[in-house]
Amino acid sequence: MSSRDQDREDAAPEPRRRSFNEAAHKLPSSVPTQPRPTGEEEHEDAAELSAEAESQIDVIAHASRAVLALGALGVVYGDLGTSPLYTEQVTFTFPAAHHITPTGVYGVISLIFWALAIIVSTKYATVIMRAHNRGDGGIMALAALCRRLRVPRAAMLVTLGILGAALFFGDGMITPAISVLSAVSGLEIATPSVTSLVVPISIAILVVLFLLQRRGTGTVGKLFGPVMMLWFASIALIGLPEVIKHPAVLQAIDPVWGARFFLDHGLKAFLALGGVVLCTTGAEALYADRGHFGPGPIRLAWFGLVWPAVLISYMGQAAWIMDHPKAPLDVSKFNPFFSVVPSWFQLPEVVLATVATVIASQAVISGSYTVARQAMQLGYLPRLRVIHTSEMEGQIYVPIVNWMLAAGVVALVLIFQNSNGLANAYGFAVTGTFVLNTILFLSVARAMWHTPRWRLALLGVLFLTVELAFFLANLAKLLHGAWLPLAAAIATSTVMLTWRAGQVIVTRNRNAKEGDLNEFLDALADAKPPIHRVPGTAVFLNANGETTPLALRGLVEHTQTLPSKVLIVSLVPRNVPHVLSSRRFAARRLGHGRCQVLHVVIRNGYRDRNRIPDLLKLARKQGVLERNLDLEGASYFISRISILETDERDMARWRKKLFLLMARNASSPIDHFGLPVERTVVMGSQVSI
Repeated sequence: MSSRDQDREDAAPEPRRRSFNEAAHKLPSSVPTQPRPTGEEEHEDAAELSAEAESQIDVIAHASRAVLALGALGVVYGDLGTSPLYTEQVTFTFPAAHHITPTGVYGVISLIFWALAIIVSTKYATVIMRAHNRGDGGIMALAALCRRLRVPRAAMLVTLGILGAALFFGDGMITPAISVLSAVSGLEIATPSVTSLVVPISIAILVVLFLLQRRGTGTVGKLFGPVMMLWFASIALIGLPEVIKHPAVLQAIDPVWGARFFLDHGLKAFLALGGVVLCTTGAEALYADRGHFGPGPIRLAWFGLVWPAVLISYMGQAAWIMDHPKAPLDVSKFNPFFSVVPSWFQLPEVVLATVATVIASQAVISGSYTVARQAMQLGYLPRLRVIHTSEMEGQIYVPIVNWMLAAGVVALVLIFQNSNGLANAYGFAVTGTFVLNTILFLSVARAMWHTPRWRLALLGVLFLTVELAFFLANLAKLLHGAWLPLAAAIATSTVMLTWRAGQVIVTRNRNAKEGDLNEFLDALADAKPPIHRVPGTAVFLNANGETTPLALRGLVEHTQTLPSKVLIVSLVPRNVPHVLSSRRFAARRLGHGRCQVLHVVIRNGYRDRNRIPDLLKLARKQGVLERNLDLEGASYFISRISILETDERDMARWRKKLFLLMARNASSPIDHFGLPVERTVVMGSQVSI
């Protein structure tokens, strides 16, 4: 069975059991050199995957839609919901909107309204939500679908998906920095005497946030939804009096004002889009977190509360700006969000805003851990230490990712000092993800639903016209901070692609050194004197069932013995969040006579845990393995590979150096696969690259 056919099999519907709490920001399909379980007949082609079959495997609600919508407020809308803190503050410092006129103010609000309407309400909340990978959303779910559906130029699209995931790591640094800094800057309005403490307080909050990551967010996470509901209620109630006093601001909904803004200011208006796009930051979360709540509750939260609340806030700030036309001239003191807040409520609102931005930051940080783990499981990163902070699915902590993000966030706050500077970097990461997402979605829609090209063309023109305009406006700020997420994305994607390419070479060379497993077993059966079978169960980890584990070969050569029960276990990553339990395990006997072994295939989704002892016990429970098989006392054998650099030109020398550096710092397979230390034997070997 081919790798694509396995993906097709894994995607087959299971009518009853579906996963509710699946995670976001997925990575693409497995490394091409991953094993193919044999002994099964090839069947249904991946290209025949239908929308009907896929739609049957979706998120199933374990609570009412209202409860799930409340949860979505805390997980999905933290970033979008805190955008009013800095969007107009940044936009009205651009030359086109700097001098306050009705055309300028209404034009900016019109652009904000239609950006939210087209990108968030139409694209993410309505259209793109239909495409999912067994309920899972996000740019990497689209990349996985591109591969499984044999979309033309799938390899290029998957690479774009990796670039999108890499941009997310940059977003993971910028979101906490700009959000917390914007919230704490409210102290400049509430208590001007502590203005000099804004940066130190922001850094202190962020450092504490990263220090607490190891403890997990399971307990406080229950408060995220109610806190964000309170946040949205506050920004709506604060902005509403200004709108009531200046009802003329409501006419900004008319797109004519946006057009007049461009006609009056030309290129300057185009550059101002770099500030307007900040109102959409976090829009990707609507789709990426689809697997947590399902499309219905996410849409309910957006249309029922989030969109009206943020619009009232934007319009209230605009009304205040009309009353204070000289305010944007003093950029250092210009803060329309907190200026609208009544003086008696400014300090409580600063506290509430800080809590809301911490929630927004937490979602991005947790998402970064998820992306890193998915990359490991799919062969795009070396093994990293992963700590499960609770029994809840998705509650993980990756120390190296945490501290790299922490260092980046603190550096950003120290370098930029305010949200205006960070906005230049933020917009580029957001708009880049938007464009890549649309490209992948159009490819998937054509392959999955056979959507007519003219309909896709209309959607493409609508979405890409808006998104490319935002992207190009931010590209103009390349030398003023936009280079940061671009550099981070290029560096991260280079690391991921280098590791994958190196793994392909090492796997090829390792397979050649391991030799054919059937030939090895035949030689054992005919060995003179015969190999001694000793009591006990031995588990050997190997990438496939065709080659001989080096640890098994070494054990036999050095001891001339073979345990009475031998399991060769292959963990095969799949392109779906969770592999159906009925299709997760497969086993077959290899060899003949006294030298038989059992090859066990474990198919793992990119959200499934990979603790081998627990998975083998589950396979025994399901009847795939013998009921009396002694797994509690089994010994585990792993091959510890030393990689040697050679002069072969199958990879650039600098990439070899990078690959070797990552390989040397990979975590132990004992920790990665959850093996019992006291019953694990490590046998060394060398492979060249």
